[in-house]
Amino acid sequence: MILEIVVYNIESALRAQEGKADRIELCDNPAEGGTTPSYGTIETVRQNLNIDVFVMIRPRGGDFHYSNYEFHSMKRDIDQCQKLSADGVVLGILTADGRIDKKRCRELIDRARPLKVTCHRAFDMARDPLEALEDCIEVGFDRILTAGQQAQAVKGVDLIAQLIKKANGRIAIMPGSGVNETTVEEIVKKTGTKEIHFSATRFRESEMTFRNPAIAGMGDDEGSEFKLRTVDPERIKKMRQLAEKF
Repeated sequence: MILEIVVYNIESALRAQEGKADRIELCDNPAEGGTTPSYGTIETVRQNLNIDVFVMIRPRGGDFHYSNYEFHSMKRDIDQCQKLSADGVVLGILTADGRIDKKRCRELIDRARPLKVTCHRAFDMARDPLEALEDCIEVGFDRILTAGQQAQAVKGVDLIAQLIKKANGRIAIMPGSGVNETTVEEIVKKTGTKEIHFSATRFRESEMTFRNPAIAGMGDDEGSEFKLRTVDPERIKKMRQLAEKF
């Protein structure tokens, strides 16, 4: 079983490796579902991990239908990932009518080689999952990250199982979203997947001893500056035990 951990900072990446993850998906901005991290973060993570590092190529939150400016920035980010020795990139573009944008996706995939390329959950926003599956295979994606077009993978297990059967080894199908200790056994058993994607998140308190009493938080989430997102290595180890029971 391949365990991919989505991480949003350097500490989380290090903890994922400590927990014996097989691969990380390196992102920024968890509140927006993940965007492209900084070059400095990519470089630091790459230099300090010996497991595969896949980098999110997503210029903003929101939908997956991008302007020409955004498409250009995605190409430049892919170039930088190659220079920084990433192992793969994670991306997806849709047309306005909800289909995989085959022309643009193919261009990005060709540009990314020899890196591996995952289609992220833009797939879950496509109008027809079986059509999108064939389109992803046609343009050359190596895998699809999906919750079965549901908010959580456990609710989309039937479609995920169908996708794995239809793919028939032509592309990897990796369940993600809401995959945790209470859902992983059902997901693996019902789908037969060989890869899973999850966060193993925990939060730790800031080491700051001074905290300005006049400011509760810099954003909408009060006090969030003093709750730091990281990864629990023990959760990863537990998830492996559960996922490999079948």
